[in-house]
Amino acid sequence: MIAAARAAVDIGLEELGCQALLVVGSSARDPDLASFVGPVHLTQAFVVAPKGQPPRLAYLTPMERDEAAATGLVLLTPEVLEVTRWWRELPTGEAALAKVLSLAFEECGLEPCRIALAGQGEVGEVHAAARALERQGWTLVSGAALARQARKRKNDRQLRAARRVAAGTATAMRRVAELLAASEAREGELWLQGERLKVGRLRMEVARTLAAFDLEQPVGNIIAPAEEGAVPHNSGTDGRILRPDESLVVDLYPRGWLYADCTRTFCVGRPPEPLAAAHGSLLRVLERIDAKLRGRGDGKALRAFSLQDAACSLLKADGYATPLTDPGTESGYVHNLGHGVGFELHEYPSFRREAGAEGLLETGDLITIEPGLYDPEAGFGIRLEDEIFLGPEGPEKLTDLPYDLDPRAW
Repeated sequence: MIAAARAAVDIGLEELGCQALLVVGSSARDPDLASFVGPVHLTQAFVVAPKGQPPRLAYLTPMERDEAAATGLVLLTPEVLEVTRWWRELPTGEAALAKVLSLAFEECGLEPCRIALAGQGEVGEVHAAARALERQGWTLVSGAALARQARKRKNDRQLRAARRVAAGTATAMRRVAELLAASEAREGELWLQGERLKVGRLRMEVARTLAAFDLEQPVGNIIAPAEEGAVPHNSGTDGRILRPDESLVVDLYPRGWLYADCTRTFCVGRPPEPLAAAHGSLLRVLERIDAKLRGRGDGKALRAFSLQDAACSLLKADGYATPLTDPGTESGYVHNLGHGVGFELHEYPSFRREAGAEGLLETGDLITIEPGLYDPEAGFGIRLEDEIFLGPEGPEKLTDLPYDLDPRAW
């Protein structure tokens, strides 16, 4: 755990009046736990991070001792916590978990006090264990926001992982562009290699490409043509035949250890004038936001929502509805400009207007910038999304791809 994350934990604990952060996960893929333990294979485990001390990892099966050791954390072993004994002697798993947690607290030098609780462990079991601990004098409060804040800024190891996932994502996007560029129009449909080109064919190629990078798609992807892409979260219908002169929104967000997130919009043929105009507006938004990020300077405070304001201002001037001018609009610019990305697809920093410290853009943050415009009546959507690391030397685009609508220009 890097010094910045350790400091964030200690500051958060001080603000909550807590002596330690407890993160209980059902596996090492738990976003709150993953930032502590790294890309290892662990099932049920938890971390105790006392204020001002290094975090300690408790793993609950001896078969995972090598994986636990690979984390580099101070370990609380199953033998020290007498895991087998408590699961054998106590009447329920909840009671056993409460006993193991209390012993872990003691090993960390803690006496009954206020503990911040985070993680995505088995909800019922963790809740029951927490109630049992409270009967022993411990007080458990939500530490969810604290855990998210602690993993907001990415360290070098996490950045390397993010770059790898972004590289796989970019390769998959180029594969989509390649197939679209090779297609031809026949009587109002796109054909490829003697068959009508359907959304499902592109989705299959995306899956193959990402698998070659050892990436998974736990929440799918979006390959949405025309009227489907006009609704931002419509994933697209596999059987839909693609047509020339229509928009195709391709939004890929696979996961390795961390997530990546990137969107491009294509049009095979001649884009309708409204689509071409929207594309031009979004390119101007990206240019303005890039200038603002480059002008931030290392350590200079910048509210994420100020970027949303800038995007809304430009798009309003171009004649589009925005969340600021037309709250709840389903046409025009209908969503926030971006979000944090990393251990979850959407995490801190937050682009919400009411966000506090979690809405501050800082060196080390990994974000997306994704302006989009949608017209359900005209039947098109367009979104351009980049993944950007806010480094000490300025913003670094991890998904450095063309923006051209025409895939033949790629």
